[in-house]
Amino acid sequence: MTPDQAMPIAITQDPVASVGLAQPPAQPLRAARPSKRKRTADATPTLAVPEQPRPAAAESKPSLRVPFLRPSPPRLSELTEGLVAIEASGVFSNYGPMNCRLEEGVLTRIFKSPGECLTVCNATIGLMLAIKQAVGWQPRGRYALMPSFTFAATAHAALWCGLTPLLCDIDPDTWLPDADAEQAMIERHGDAIAVILPNATFGNCLDLARYDRISTAHGIPVVIDAAASLGSVGADGRAFGAGCAHPLVFSMHATKSFATAEAGLIYSADAGRIATLRMMGNFGFGEPRTATMPGLNSKLGEVSALLGLAKLDEFERITLHRQAIYALYRQLLPEFEFQHLTGARTAHQFVPVLLPANLAGRVPEVVAALAEQGIGAGRYFVPHLAEQSFFQASCIVDALPATIATSRRILSLPLSDSITPADIDLVCSAMRRACRKVADAQAHTPRPMVLST
Repeated sequence: MTPDQAMPIAITQDPVASVGLAQPPAQPLRAARPSKRKRTADATPTLAVPEQPRPAAAESKPSLRVPFLRPSPPRLSELTEGLVAIEASGVFSNYGPMNCRLEEGVLTRIFKSPGECLTVCNATIGLMLAIKQAVGWQPRGRYALMPSFTFAATAHAALWCGLTPLLCDIDPDTWLPDADAEQAMIERHGDAIAVILPNATFGNCLDLARYDRISTAHGIPVVIDAAASLGSVGADGRAFGAGCAHPLVFSMHATKSFATAEAGLIYSADAGRIATLRMMGNFGFGEPRTATMPGLNSKLGEVSALLGLAKLDEFERITLHRQAIYALYRQLLPEFEFQHLTGARTAHQFVPVLLPANLAGRVPEVVAALAEQGIGAGRYFVPHLAEQSFFQASCIVDALPATIATSRRILSLPLSDSITPADIDLVCSAMRRACRKVADAQAHTPRPMVLST
């Protein structure tokens, strides 16, 4: 597309409470024995349409020509051999054979690195486990530092662990937590911060080495919210998180690229940490039927683990397909602003994009105009945490200029395992028409007259 073919819409280049005395530092719970960023381009693979597109049995809206999300977990009807094996084993939960195979498979085929994996029933429970293990039963501080531009589960997990979220701003290009904003909060609150909870936004790779340095310098544990990042690859060519001792919590929800039904996974290069988390996730039983530490039930059922094993077999093909579709979006929508990607590959769940600056605050109208053309669209993470009533009453909020500016313009376009290049061409044409319609309506909206006195 040449500049004179671009959509005729203006586009810009760049889009406290008092703290008491800190308690003595607490050691993280642990079992006695183990049972400035580097920017790289997102590599563009060859586009390949999946061999067998498998839309979900019930799409979100039958009238939509291209739905926003089309979950594609493995079909249980095609996994009868595995279901028979589960029945024959008599083990349906409690870290059974399917779970063990899934944990080992993800470790060897995705992370390809020393460490251990632990399956959990969902990523929110995984975050709660990892936070409590990191801060101990009596944390040294009362705050959990996290971005406001993240999903509600991150803040809820901290609150359930008895911590108050400190909400910081994001980088306007990567949409990851802003380093300067985090540092300012650390300097302001010091030992009152019990844990840092950065979010790998939309699968984008965090600078984990920087969090290592922060943790070492300030003695603050780190738990990585990597919900949408399973399958992402860092700038070093390794799976995101590989070799990291801090726990990374991933989601395997039906809407993620690694789609099952409802499941999660924790990875750490520290095998002892995973052993402790495993006991905590089994009611804190450090000894047979005896609780020796805080616990809850985080175990993943064997049928869900079977879905994970089936997804693992096709996951590399799915990830490459999604990466190629994302690259096609960027090629066909050069006049729009996309997230700056920091790794070699991103496990895309959908395609977030910023509307032109003159359409800030008009995202719902664009979504409605897309729906009129049969195109589904979503908004993540809007409203951000500081805009949600419960978190307004339970969190401490820093200045959020980049978060506010981004959330006023961000819109997410469709992506799925079965979406085709023809679908993307349709979506991109509809996107231009939708933006032009909203811009035209805005231009013809009379402004209220202001009378001077």
